Amino acid sequence: MFRRPIFHNRQDAGRKLAAALESFRDRDPLVLALPRGGVPVAFEVARALDAELDLLFVRKIGAPGHEEFGIGAVVDGAEPQLVLNDEAIRLLAPGEDYIRAELGRQLIEIERRRQAYVGGRQPIAMRGRTVIIVDDGIATGGTMKAALKGARKNQVARLVLAVPVAPQDSLAELRQDCDDIICLATPDPFGAVGAFYADFTQTTDEEVVSLLATAASARRRSAASVAGSQ
Repeated sequence: MFRRPIFHNRQDAGRKLAAALESFRDRDPLVLALPRGGVPVAFEVARALDAELDLLFVRKIGAPGHEEFGIGAVVDGAEPQLVLNDEAIRLLAPGEDYIRAELGRQLIEIERRRQAYVGGRQPIAMRGRTVIIVDDGIATGGTMKAALKGARKNQVARLVLAVPVAPQDSLAELRQDCDDIICLATPDPFGAVGAFYADFTQTTDEEVVSLLATAASARRRSAASVAGSQ
């Protein structure tokens, strides 16, 4: 079935999403992007809100011998969090040693990816902040659910889910895991996220690195301007 795109590209979606998030500007928000596709969207949000931008990695923990079956996830941050699927843990009983080993393995992979994108810069602490988690869209919502649960464990002041497009049923599943949901479109039937973009070209590693560097530079200039005016 032919669908008319809602957004030209991720940058367009980010600018429109930023307009819907304007009320959070005065709360010193921290914008966290799910890489890689969420980064161009989150960049536009952070720029419009004059907010800090960082990445939030989510790595699945697979069942013993069946890595494709997720029993939990590791969520990145200054205080990384383990989010387990209680039902899967009861069913499969993987054992604490297995979970501990997988946690360590995934944290190493997160650190490798973070190093590739931002070098030695440490994750920005979420504790006590208004945190806005951004992606380019949601399909089933599994990754986003883990991201929200992990962020909540960091004792954030307010947790906001912000995406350009998602199905209503997925948002309903996520509502209990955050304080606010900002979603611009909830088409029905849904299908794939990319169907609602005219240009859904894969975001490259180089683009992620460039956008994060640009956002960090902009924040430094903004902070220097504020300090100079005092």
